[in-house]
Amino acid sequence: MKLKGWKEVTPGCVITEAGSAVQFKTGSWRSLKPVFIEENCIQCLFCWLYCPDMAIKVKDGKRAEFDYDYCKGCGICAVECPGKKGNKAIIMVEEGK
Repeated sequence: MKLKGWKEVTPGCVITEAGSAVQFKTGSWRSLKPVFIEENCIQCLFCWLYCPDMAIKVKDGKRAEFDYDYCKGCGICAVECPGKKGNKAIIMVEEGK
C-alpha cells in the first residue's frame, strides 16, 4: 500500500475511502512537536482522549509514545494534560529540536 504525502491529500483532508486514513501521514505539517515526560504522567489518558489525530498510543492500559507520523502538533494534548504536582507530562517544542 502506497502512503500519500501532504501534496496528494484531497482538499479539506476528506477521507473518500473507508479505512484509508492510515494513508494520510500528516506529521510533516507540524511546526511544534509534543514531547512526553513520563515521570510527570499520572496516566489519566486525557491526552489520548482529546487527541484529534489518534497520535497517542495506549499499551496495556497506560500511555505510550506518540505516533509522530500522524501528529500535526496542535498542542491539545499538552493543554489537557494535568501533569503531576503542576508539572506537565507533555510539553510542546519547536519541530527539529
